[in-house]
Amino acid sequence: MIAHRNLGLVAAAATLLAAAPLSAIFERWTWLVQAVIAVAAVAAAAALARLGRTPLWAQILAMVAGLTLALTWLFPSGEELLAVLPTPATFGHFAELLSTSVDDMRSHGVKVPDTDPLLFITVLGVGGVAVLVDVLCVGLRRPALAGLPMLAIYSVPVAVYVDSVPPLPFAIGAAGFLWLLVTDNVDRVRRFGRRFTGDGRDVDVWEASPLAAAGRRLAVVGLALAVLVPLAIPGMTSGLMGNLNSGVGNGLGGQGFGGSPGRVDLFAALSGTLNQSETTDLVTVTTTEEDPFYLRFGVADELRGDGFRVRGPNGGRVTGELPDPSDQQVRGVERTRHRATVEVTRALAMPLLPVYAEPVDFTDLDRNWFYDQDLQVVFSNRENSREKSYSFDYVRSTYTPQALRSARALSADDPRRVQQTVTPDVPEVRALVADLIRGQRTEYDKVRAIYDYFSEDNGFTYQLSTEQGTSGQEILDFLENKAGYCQQYAAALAWMVRDAGIPARVAFGFTNGSRRTADTLTLTNRNLHAWTEVYFDQIGWVPFDATPTYGVPGSARSAWAPDVDAPEENTPQTDPTDAPDADDPSAGPDAGPDQFEEGDDPALGAAPGAPTQQAPRWPWLLAVGVLALLALLAVPALRRLALRHRRGRPAPVIRTVDASEATATGEHRPAMTVGADPDRARADAHAAWDELLDTLVDYRIRVDRTETPRATADRLVREALAPDTGAGTAARLLGRAEERARYARDPLTGEPLPTALRTVRGALSERADRRTRLMATVLPPSVLQRWRTTVADTSSRLVNSGGQVRHRLLRFSPRRLIANRASR
Repeated sequence: MIAHRNLGLVAAAATLLAAAPLSAIFERWTWLVQAVIAVAAVAAAAALARLGRTPLWAQILAMVAGLTLALTWLFPSGEELLAVLPTPATFGHFAELLSTSVDDMRSHGVKVPDTDPLLFITVLGVGGVAVLVDVLCVGLRRPALAGLPMLAIYSVPVAVYVDSVPPLPFAIGAAGFLWLLVTDNVDRVRRFGRRFTGDGRDVDVWEASPLAAAGRRLAVVGLALAVLVPLAIPGMTSGLMGNLNSGVGNGLGGQGFGGSPGRVDLFAALSGTLNQSETTDLVTVTTTEEDPFYLRFGVADELRGDGFRVRGPNGGRVTGELPDPSDQQVRGVERTRHRATVEVTRALAMPLLPVYAEPVDFTDLDRNWFYDQDLQVVFSNRENSREKSYSFDYVRSTYTPQALRSARALSADDPRRVQQTVTPDVPEVRALVADLIRGQRTEYDKVRAIYDYFSEDNGFTYQLSTEQGTSGQEILDFLENKAGYCQQYAAALAWMVRDAGIPARVAFGFTNGSRRTADTLTLTNRNLHAWTEVYFDQIGWVPFDATPTYGVPGSARSAWAPDVDAPEENTPQTDPTDAPDADDPSAGPDAGPDQFEEGDDPALGAAPGAPTQQAPRWPWLLAVGVLALLALLAVPALRRLALRHRRGRPAPVIRTVDASEATATGEHRPAMTVGADPDRARADAHAAWDELLDTLVDYRIRVDRTETPRATADRLVREALAPDTGAGTAARLLGRAEERARYARDPLTGEPLPTALRTVRGALSERADRRTRLMATVLPPSVLQRWRTTVADTSSRLVNSGGQVRHRLLRFSPRRLIANRASR
């Protein structure tokens, strides 16, 4: 041990260790540096106050003063005295930071950036916990209570982080709390004046004790088990072992839309809702636009090796002034303003609101909702979309192919291109993209070359179940199998466009569906959809939907992203010299009108060869469940038949040849002796008697195990069988055979015991009622009774074994082991 232990310093260090889980919600480590400064100021102030032997209230004031000085130095207002002495303006600045921190907490998703308001409230909280821990541990000598404020720090990332908090920071915090408890205990023992080893030998105050070392080892093992066991047991966590995803179509983990907007599992939610057998109304939208595009609510723009992920949005309140895209005039881009009213049902609860792209004004939404201009999503950290009703104005942008073709490529150092063109290194995908865009000069032509690749002519089909491949990466499996649904098409197109050096992302929302009344659309879980958005310079994000139209009820197509599976004459020309034809139906925003009723198979009416929707699986599951139940009910009857068959085997006949007699006769005819094996005959008698007793149990005839076989047979004949019938004779034969097998030197041999058993069973069956016969056949009471006895015996053995183990554990003593080791 070291020569000096200061409980106050250990309390400060334990507080910093308990703050380790905050690393899960911050992007950088600035908060930790500032927290160390604040906690050090608190510890120094407490140490100085104790040097003067001041009362506890004075120590608290000193620590608060130290924390105030640290906050003044770290977050100055510019009007401090000597840079560290606060003024009234300083406290006004603190109040402003506290107020702004609430807005930052609502507008930022984890992980949060280093903003002064968030850093201030974090350092203030950690410093306040340091004051409480010092008071409880040093002032009141109640270190166990110090775990409550330390736990309060850990509750912050647990409350705001929808994914499981990493286990390592928790282990660090727990180690700090254990360190605090051990230090307090050693300090108490040191003040007592003497310590002892396990064998009773006293040691010096600073000498290491083997018993203390054993305690520390047990504490470390307990902490390791507390952290590792939940990670290893299925169902206890979804952190390290529950979220192993890969490839294009994967999301982040659990099902559903809940959680923080920075961690919404849009891919998993889309996959789950599309495969639901029931249709559920989610959104009703009324719009002044005749042919609106998709209603969107989320974006995934962070591409990693395990697929596209959703990052946390940032933005200002929707109640403020929003940018108006119609102010930007670009040749070939038409922008029209419309108004929409959205009503969300109880079935849709997520921290995102469905809106059309480029909203400019909201009504009926409070200050808890924010708008991210870049992602074009409306989000909240406090509320969800359930039963929300709101209206908004939005701008609908339509583009001509010539306008997109004239867009210049982004510079190589453009931040958007740097961030939105990052792709994992998959040589097969990169080679395919290079082959597709070879010879294409403009950004739009490159996108169209990739977009046109996802056509029926190239073998692509729509289906809700995807096929597994052998590549180990889902994008390669999809490009090889060429079968999937919207999330595979959208993510694959975005991935390949990024490989071409053009920013792209995946958007989520609703198609227009098939239930429209006047200007009102009713959207269900069947209308959830994913598509691709590509960024063009000076134009913005432009939607491209590569999913086949026959698989998407309410699909929308446009002049710049037409239906690639449509007849050749309906496909717009790609020659840059040609002008768009206003009469071309493919130039409209909706060249693929929805022709499907809600709940119908999307493949009906599609072209030959189009994949059909899978038939419902519940009848097969029901049939399998019924068969499994019948098989389970048949187990007792099958067990009874197996026992009866085994007990009814006759004893083998033994033939022996007397060679000496054969030699004495002149006719050379060997003498042969026919008999039975006595041991086998005795075993057959016991088996026949056991079968008789089981038969009596099955037919509800009382069995007395204390009676002799003859007495049991006579009672059976008197109570259940007629004495002068074959059944009575057969029962007495079975009793006599068992009696001879038990008590006589030679057992009874040569008697037809199986025939006698069948005779008695037939007589008992005729005598019994219908219910008894049914139970004896389907659920034989003898089998069930034997199983109950076996379970009871097994339980008794387990209880006895547990008692023995407990007795041995009670006899185990670390002191004895340490004493034995020391004596050696």
